Amino acid sequence: MAALTSMLGGLSFMMRQHYALTNQNRTVRLEMRLRYYQLTQKRFEILEQRLSFKQIAALRFAGDDELIPLIDKTLAEDLQPGAIKKLVADWQEDLMRV
Repeated sequence: MAALTSMLGGLSFMMRQHYALTNQNRTVRLEMRLRYYQLTQKRFEILEQRLSFKQIAALRFAGDDELIPLIDKTLAEDLQPGAIKKLVADWQEDLMRV
């Protein structure tokens, strides 16, 4: 009975963490859609299909002035998330991630 209780407790903790991270990933996508639209008056969904989530998450650290050129460069050169982060000059830190 104790083993079952331990397993259920561990499983509930993992599910809680997975749910929080899934929601945050969705929020990151929505944030990028809004920022891109505000900067360009165009929808981001078309470009979003060509980018991985890790690339999108790395791009969100860029300031507004460098976001659009960095998106274009990422699409043209298929930059990895680490390379994208190294190119960001105006770093916009996220302190609210779980």
